[in-house]
Amino acid sequence: MNVEVKTIGDDDFLVKVNAASSTEHRVTLTDVYWEQVWNRGLPKKEIIGRSFAFLLERESNSSIMRTFDLPVIQRYFGEYERKAATWK
Repeated sequence: MNVEVKTIGDDDFLVKVNAASSTEHRVTLTDVYWEQVWNRGLPKKEIIGRSFAFLLERESNSSIMRTFDLPVIQRYFGEYERKAATWK
């Protein structure tokens, strides 16, 4: 499985997941959330990539919403922000 993240705006990203069934996802990461969880310590693009790796450990790419704001992950997976805050 291959994950490609492309920046399409300051807060918007296009993620392509190439697997048996390829999918595309549009994801938003605002500066407020970036500051809150990561203290701007990692580039947004890297956070998006790691977030998809996190999701793909838990569900198939075809199950991931096609469009979402990154904080939505926390609603479905309560450990997301705690784990994400440790990424270096």
